[in-house]
Amino acid sequence: MPSRTIGRLFRRSLKRGPLLAGALAALLAVGEAAARTVRIVQAQSLELRRIDEQEIVIISGGPEGGPNGGLVELRVDDDVVRAARVEYNRTRRTLTLVGQATYRTARDGQDLRGENLVVDLGSEELTGEDVLISDGDIEIRGQQVERIPGQLRATGGYFTPCAKCGRTPNDYAFRAERLIVYPGDRLIAYRAQFLIVDVPVLYLPIVVLPLNEPERQPRFSVGSGDPDGLTVLADLPFSIGTNTLGTTLLRYYENREPSIGLGVDLRSYSPLPYVDRVDLYTLANPKPFAADGTRQPGYDIDLDFSVRGRVPLSLAVRDLDYSLNVRRRDIGRSQTDPDRDVTTVDFRAAVEYPLFSAQLTYLDRFGPEPKTALYAPLREPELVIDPRPYSRGTFTVDTRLTAGRYTAASNPLSRSATAQGVNITTTRLEEQHSITYSAQPWTNADFSVSNTFTGRYYGTGARTVNLDISGRLTQRFNATNTLTARASYIRVEGTSPFAFDALPGQRLSAPIGLDLYTVPVKDTTFTVGYSRDLFLPEDQQPATAFGVTVNRKPVNLNFGLRHNFSTGELESTSFNLTLSDPTADQVTVVPARPARPATETTAAVPARPETVTRSSNWPAPNLTLTATGGYNRATGLQPFTVKATVTGDIRSNYFSVSASHDIETPRLRSLSAEFAGATRTDTVINPISFSGSETWNLIDNRFSGRYSATWRGEYTAAHTHELQVQAPGDERPNGTAFFSVGTAAGRATNWQLTYGGPFDVERWGYTRPTLTGSVRATRPGQSLALSATVNTPGLEQQRTEVARADLNADWQFGTRFALSGRAAYSRTRTGTFPEDIATDTLILDPVRVGIAIGDGPRPGAYVTAALRQTFTWVDGERLNPAPLAPVIGLTIDRCCWALQAEIDMSLRRYRLGISLPGSSSYPLFDYGVGGLNIPLLPGPLNPGNR
Repeated sequence: MPSRTIGRLFRRSLKRGPLLAGALAALLAVGEAAARTVRIVQAQSLELRRIDEQEIVIISGGPEGGPNGGLVELRVDDDVVRAARVEYNRTRRTLTLVGQATYRTARDGQDLRGENLVVDLGSEELTGEDVLISDGDIEIRGQQVERIPGQLRATGGYFTPCAKCGRTPNDYAFRAERLIVYPGDRLIAYRAQFLIVDVPVLYLPIVVLPLNEPERQPRFSVGSGDPDGLTVLADLPFSIGTNTLGTTLLRYYENREPSIGLGVDLRSYSPLPYVDRVDLYTLANPKPFAADGTRQPGYDIDLDFSVRGRVPLSLAVRDLDYSLNVRRRDIGRSQTDPDRDVTTVDFRAAVEYPLFSAQLTYLDRFGPEPKTALYAPLREPELVIDPRPYSRGTFTVDTRLTAGRYTAASNPLSRSATAQGVNITTTRLEEQHSITYSAQPWTNADFSVSNTFTGRYYGTGARTVNLDISGRLTQRFNATNTLTARASYIRVEGTSPFAFDALPGQRLSAPIGLDLYTVPVKDTTFTVGYSRDLFLPEDQQPATAFGVTVNRKPVNLNFGLRHNFSTGELESTSFNLTLSDPTADQVTVVPARPARPATETTAAVPARPETVTRSSNWPAPNLTLTATGGYNRATGLQPFTVKATVTGDIRSNYFSVSASHDIETPRLRSLSAEFAGATRTDTVINPISFSGSETWNLIDNRFSGRYSATWRGEYTAAHTHELQVQAPGDERPNGTAFFSVGTAAGRATNWQLTYGGPFDVERWGYTRPTLTGSVRATRPGQSLALSATVNTPGLEQQRTEVARADLNADWQFGTRFALSGRAAYSRTRTGTFPEDIATDTLILDPVRVGIAIGDGPRPGAYVTAALRQTFTWVDGERLNPAPLAPVIGLTIDRCCWALQAEIDMSLRRYRLGISLPGSSSYPLFDYGVGGLNIPLLPGPLNPGNR
């Protein structure tokens, strides 16, 4: 097709709509630039030209302020391109962004802005002049920029980590002759000048700035103290290619022997064929000083090495999966720890074929011999072969074979195993199978038989067997009646040399039995379960169980009985009887039918009167009666309990009374009543709900009750008591009683007021009552909690005074001021009234004030003050008087660096530190009662070491 025709076609498509233009442009890109796909999202006009045997598509955005904003927007795969004009060379597969343009990379998250950017779609390279690059928190400018996959190069560059602050000039920056950026990893600047507020102050031959995620940023820590002296800890990240990330671990301890420790933390993705991931963490750290202060030469070693991968096999259902883990942990362990100097190796591989699956496990430990029992066995190695289950009709066979060599704790029940020590090593072969078969020998009959077996055979000559053969035949009669005959043979024998697979005990059993389930009449079921063990003596045979269930309105009865015919004793019996029918007042009316005479084709139909049928004969639909009781041969007769419940028209309204009678004594055990109700009218007009319960324990002569009423779901009044009527002369505390009123729990603003305490029934009064109130209010950015307890006069308490008060507040005033804190006051007394002495304590833990200083939406400095102090008064006089001793802090936050200063009045200590991106805080100096300490200065240069 001639170029003019193509150009006219594009212009027409653009006039018709941007979607058609995008589709046509995509057709041009697909196939010719197979590496990358170009799509037009927004444009004003397209034109195809042929210049020097090269086809060039010119895409224009139109004048500024036009319908498209005067810009062209393209998608190069997931990258976004915006420019006033784009020249797409189809022959060379390049994009030329004419004038000011923007190119955003989706993979690296970079924004590149510059003049006349050129993008090579084949090699994914980009070049340009006067380019501004934004990479996360760093801003880079370059006179000439060249971008290739995985790397960005600039000459005449300027970069600063302060770009996100938005301040001009930047607090500090670098100007370099040449820059190399590895996106997401690091920036390297050669022959750089260090600038403070854009003024050169220092020349550096090379500067390396990490661009990693926070967990991969370099870490540097310097400190000093006894007994290690100067301590330097450094974590330096690195990368190898595009699939390996790591961190070099450097440790220096001035007084340890040796002083230097080295390590690496590395992870690699698909480094080799059949390897998915490799993780390595290892650190050789100088041994710390012993508890008695003596120096321990040598290294503590931590090692954690793991490999995961897959190996394709031609006949396997899925790839062979394998994993290897090697672990050793010495750092932090004491010299007597049994796991010290121990390396564990864990290798696992699994493969699945159409006929079977297999697993290989090798789990071992290297180092000193274990002195304690290994309850988790070592598998040196273990092979598991699991064939697919075999099925033919209703006959199935499932087998599993396990073979291996094991080291594990000795079975204390095996003399030969315990003679070899706390652990034993030997081979083991385990065979498991399960065989099942089912059939229907005749009508309404089901037959099934199963055989499960587990046999273990050990290199010591020992063996264990767990065999279970069982069969069941069920005959159904009239769909609801069944008779089941069952028989089993169970054999458990042998002693394992290992504790981890020891059998619970020896067993030889052959239980047989009959189970009958029948419905003799409607709504009634009767069950019988009879069992007999052919290997047990007569006096150890199980009891026969009988059960009756009746569910016919208004009766619901469950009765169970267990009788041992071998011993002639009743083992247990229980019943639960309920009489109720909520639908008893519902009737079914069948209308009357007049008589009809006979005709030639039909017989005469007699008249039928109207009939009324009730759902049951229960006369009180709102009344429920319940009775429970029973007998157990070990404990005797169980208490007989009766309960009556009356339910209102609203099902949540009810009143019930119950009584429990001890038949053996005989005497009443307890009487109780319970009720709950809610008004029937609208909840706004009459919104009251209430509930309560009272129990009289006649054995202890104790009354326990609770009552509550709620209005509109917001306010609740409640009372609880537990009172005991004591015998004369009994001085035990005989009860408590509380009254409370407040808002319902869970509200943003709630309050509670409670009065009560110990209560003497004989003198009928409170002995030491208290009045407790609490208020809690919560709003966005604000919370206030206040509680107080006041002692009030009682039989054994004459004063009215505040015993405890707590205040907890958190208040945020806009974005510049915050106040928070907790204050607790308490009073205790010693001695005898009226000569007792009061001790008052006020605890501030802590009270904090924060003020943000600076213009703009983000403050530049923060001033904080925190006070943690305890004040004590005895009989009105303060103990150990001391002035207020707050901790005052100042933080200057400049986004790319922060300065922190602290004054601790209580310790008389002054500290100053600085924080830089990707690192923790560097302490500059610490001045206190011990003198001046400058941690960054080594050895004798630090005044703190003198």
